[in-house]
Amino acid sequence: MDGLERDIAGGLFEVEEGPCLSLYMPTHRRHPENRQDPIRFRNLVKVLEQSLRASSAGSEAEGLLAPYESLAGDRDFWNHTLDGLAALGCPAGFHVYRLQQPVRELAIVAPSFHTKPLLHALGAADRYQVLAIDRQRMRLLEGGRDALDEVDLAPGVPRTLEEALGDQVTDPHLTVASYGGADGPGMHHGHGGRRDEVDVDTERFFRAVDQAVLNAHSRPSGLPLLLAALPEHQSLYRRITQNPLLLPDGVETNPFALSADALREAAWSVVAPRVAARIDALARAYADARARGLGREDLAEVAAAVAQGRVATLLLEADREVAGRLDPASGAISPGDLADPSVDDLLDDLGQLAVRRGAQVVVLPAERMPCSTGAAALCRY
Repeated sequence: MDGLERDIAGGLFEVEEGPCLSLYMPTHRRHPENRQDPIRFRNLVKVLEQSLRASSAGSEAEGLLAPYESLAGDRDFWNHTLDGLAALGCPAGFHVYRLQQPVRELAIVAPSFHTKPLLHALGAADRYQVLAIDRQRMRLLEGGRDALDEVDLAPGVPRTLEEALGDQVTDPHLTVASYGGADGPGMHHGHGGRRDEVDVDTERFFRAVDQAVLNAHSRPSGLPLLLAALPEHQSLYRRITQNPLLLPDGVETNPFALSADALREAAWSVVAPRVAARIDALARAYADARARGLGREDLAEVAAAVAQGRVATLLLEADREVAGRLDPASGAISPGDLADPSVDDLLDDLGQLAVRRGAQVVVLPAERMPCSTGAAALCRY
């Protein structure tokens, strides 16, 4: 997700100085559909400019909009888009994220970033990762029901056997023995079969990949990891792995011989039952929390519980907005109008605050929400 998890962990939501510019739009993966994307982006940037110049931050407009203008002219970027785009800017920095699902167009200036589409991307119940690996190379992919795309690997994650082992790749141990007397012809014999040495290198490569993926990607994302590899590599990898997020079932084939769509379909057939089970489990958990007095759906009660750090899991309704203001210290809420630049989406602010307070945030479609208010909280106490 273009480093979104790392940016959030680094304080993306902890903006100390506004204004905050949030731009979202659907994009297209292929030509000729993507030809209109830069044009639509520039139109949304004009909306941001109008909002800025109509506010007290009008004098800052040029500096805040400069990175947006630069992105609009980046031809290489627009040739490698996915299904959606988020561009967030403030005096402290500029962040761009390519998303695997379309988002509705939005250009808003507010005291904080509008982040529910990002929380949706991170908190979607169908997200998972795929580790495709053989003896020589690996790829890490991430996606959901409808898309599976390669992840930009963090520094230090080896992509190939050579990157993992360097000059320590094992060579055949060959010696020369003389038969037929001292003057007889020399004959080469390998001591230790080449197959054994290949297996040793493969195991060392798998161990290096396993540790790097666990530390740099699985732990930060918390996503289930599906292994796509030949049966013999499945066996070896599962014997050495330390990754608790690795699923017990995998795709047993050569993943590098599959098209992107074929790999996604094979992976989803394994992951889909687990996704359905997770959503059902969340519904049961909320019903149980309500029965024990630990479930909240009234927005004022949800906000107070989030601010106090009592929420373990917050469920938010996708594509729902509730205009209002949230006091992050007390959890007090007040109504407002989204046309006012000082007013945010209350559900968006609740999601941000919940993340900062250590809660799990899951965004669900309206038909899977256990209540009609837009937010449901499962409290720790």
